[in-house]
This record gives sequence, structure tokens and C-alpha cells, in this order.
Amino acid sequence: MSVSLLADYEWTGCGLAESWKPLSGGTIDVVEPATGQPMSRVSCALAPDVRASAAAARQAQGAWARAPYGERAGVFRRAAALLEAHRAEYAEWIVRETGGIPPKAMFEIDSVLHLCHEAAAMLTQPSGLVLPSQPGVSSIARRVPHGVVGVISPFNFPFLLSSRAVLPALAAGNAVVLKPDPRTPVSGGVLLAVLLQAAGLPPSVLHMLPGGAEAGEALATDPDVAMVSFTGSTAVGCRVGELAGRHLKKVALELGGKNALILLADADLDAAVMGGAWASWLHQGQICMSAGRHLVHESIAEDYAQRMAAKARALPAGDPHRQQVALGPVITEAQLQRVKRIVDESVAMGARLLAGGTHEGPFYAATVLADVTPQMPAFREEIFGPVVSITRFGSDAEAVALANDTEYGLSAGIYARDVGRAMELAQQLHVGLVHVNDQTVNDDGTMPMGGRGASGNGSRHGGPANWDEFTQWQWMTVRATPPAYPL
Repeated sequence: MSVSLLADYEWTGCGLAESWKPLSGGTIDVVEPATGQPMSRVSCALAPDVRASAAAARQAQGAWARAPYGERAGVFRRAAALLEAHRAEYAEWIVRETGGIPPKAMFEIDSVLHLCHEAAAMLTQPSGLVLPSQPGVSSIARRVPHGVVGVISPFNFPFLLSSRAVLPALAAGNAVVLKPDPRTPVSGGVLLAVLLQAAGLPPSVLHMLPGGAEAGEALATDPDVAMVSFTGSTAVGCRVGELAGRHLKKVALELGGKNALILLADADLDAAVMGGAWASWLHQGQICMSAGRHLVHESIAEDYAQRMAAKARALPAGDPHRQQVALGPVITEAQLQRVKRIVDESVAMGARLLAGGTHEGPFYAATVLADVTPQMPAFREEIFGPVVSITRFGSDAEAVALANDTEYGLSAGIYARDVGRAMELAQQLHVGLVHVNDQTVNDDGTMPMGGRGASGNGSRHGGPANWDEFTQWQWMTVRATPPAYPL
């Protein structure tokens, strides 16, 4: 193994040595968002590439699913060892390509290490049930792979969110066609594909196709793709779900969020300020679980707002690859302008700007808005930027009503010293994830991750949910003697 796991990668886009092939859509420039400068290039997939890859994956899937379970588990264990050995190399790519600070990159790597071990562990778990039956009949329900799973992953945590679907899908016996976001094709695709290839994954079991909407739509409609796992915006997720539904494919949609962080009157303010900062400013707020609304009891709202503003003013923003900063760049100019519009429009409607609201180049400052009402864009729209939006409430019932006043339903957090009261409130929230005395951005490869409403179609990734998503039940009966029938 060379010192650099990526040393042999041909950055003009053709791939790794002779085993990777150029794609038909030309190339995609890999741009460092902090500087706007191109770092490298990768090939770009179009619909014919998806068709060829899906067909090849279908051919390879059967042999992979039939391989001894220890052999398949070994691929994931070796991948974990390789990733640990090349941690610094992988972290540098994640920092530069996503604009995340180094601790964020290390979190992604640690999470993928965990997912590798979880994928290996799936291979030693029971994959079926013995059902009640009549004498002389064995009745078995067993989980079987779908065949080929298409994975479409986003730009914000690309290494983690690609791996979250690819690894359990492979462990369940599927082949995979992965389409990473064209803004992060290396972190979301190349890093994982190189890792698994080096770990011994057989040829054609995984195909990695960077590309745009054409490739994504082709994946959702291809006859050889039995399931699509999509993580990204609600608008695009609706389109993927529509296309997959027309072709009777299973589809798992993990979409956006407008998550509520609720502070009851007895909340520990020191803990809540730390949690609130993490929930809204981590990775510039570019996380589906970010706290998009801080709902704070009126008795502590002003104190909380001032503390958050003081913290915001102390957080430096800049190039995370070359400086020690708390916030990196917003991913694109278009996204930066979206953040600016939402903040400016909310201020024009009466929100108080206590900190931030400005940017230098792609670096948007940590921002605090107080007195936000449900009519304002900062309350209604998913910002995907480093903005704390504070809304007051007077009663638990009002807090619940405000929290549920959204089309989204992903995550929520509640701070309160009275845990029983907080749990009672939590049971009334229309979300897939809820945390008492913690903030909204929590992730663990052993828990079922997903939302409801505009945050997803009820699908889940992680832990026991991986069996639900990436396999289907098959009923099999076995009789020693064929039965007699009256007809």
C-alpha cells in the first residue's frame, strides 16, 4: 500500500488505475469553497453511464450476496483499518472540499469508522425468523437483498451520508450505484470508492458516478435499480420520490428540517447556550438537523438572546484549511445569497439583528435574530446558514404549537430541569428525533435516523432500521411430502 491511499487516482477523471472508466459527461471541477479555486477534476455521469453501471451492478450482485459472510464482513473491517491509517489524508479532503472545520472532518471519519464496524456486524446477525406452522411444514421468513440500490448523497456531510447508505446496503447483500453531489464528488464518492476498492470489495459491486440532475433522474428510473436512497433537499426529494414511485421502486427519503430547540423557563441557560450554538452554527448551519428555530420562554428569552449574541461575536469565520476558525465558508454563492435574503427580509419585518448579518466573501458571520414571528422567513424557511432565530412563547401549549407549526418533522431538542415535564412535551412533537436536555444535531450509526412530513417519507437509516430499508421479506415453506389438493 502506498503512503497515500489516493496517490494513484487520476484527477483528470478517468479513475484508479485500469479499473475505473471515464464517464460520458465530461468533467466536473472540484472547487474549494473557501478560496473559489479548483482543486481537481472528476468525470461527470450522464444517463447512459447510469444505465451501464446499473446493469453491471445487477450482474455482480448475486455473487456478492452469496459470498461467505465472513468474507464480506472482512471487507468492512479492512476498510475501517485503512481509514484509520489514512485519517489525516481523508480529513484534509473533507475540510477543503466541504469547507468544514477540522473537528467536523474528524467527526465524519469517526462516524464512518463506526459504520464500517456496524456493517461488518450485520453479517453475523440473524436474517430471518421461523414462523408458526402446521406439523411437517417449516415456515421461514427471511430477509433478502433488493438487488441494486441507488444512493444519492448531499454536499454537507458527504463522506458520512454516502457511507450511511452504501455500507449497510452492501452488507445486506446489495450492489450499489452511488451518485454523490457534484459539489463534493471527492468527499462524497471518491474517498469511499477508493477505500472499499482497497479493502477488497469485488469489481462492479459498487459504482461511483458523480453527476447532476440527469444522472439522478436516470438512477430513479433505471429498471435494474430496485431501491433509491436519497438524502438532500425536500424539493429534489419530492422529484426523486415521484420518479421512483412511477416505477414501483422502494425509496428512502431523508430531507430537510426546520428544527425547534425549546427552552422551558427552568432551562439551564449555560447548557442551553452551548447547545444552541452547536445546533445552529456547526458547519455554518448546513445540516438537516440544525436548530432553525430557538423557541424560548418569555421569562428567559432576552437573557438567552444576549448570551447568544455575545457568543456569536466571539466566533471567527474563515478558511478552515489555513486558519483556526469556528465557521468556514457557505458552500456556494447561491446559498450565501439565500441566507442573506432570509435574514434581510426578516429584519425588514421586525426581527432584531443582535449579531452578524454580514459576510466577507463566502464567510457568513454567526448571526442572531430575536423577536422572530411565525410570519417571517427566518421562522418558516430552512436557512442552511449560521443563523439563530429566537421566538418567544408563554406556555407549554404555545411552545408545542410553535414547534409543530411547520411542514417539516425531523429533529427537536428541549432544555428543562423538570425532565418529566419535558418528556410530556416531547411526546407531542411531530418529529422523528427528539432529545431532552440536548440540542437537535445528534447522530449515531446505531439509531434509526429519519423524519416525517417534508423531512422524509418515514424511512430510516441506521441500526435496526438498516435491515428494514435495505432488504425485503421473503416467505419460504418447506415440506417433506407435497400436500394433496381437492381440485
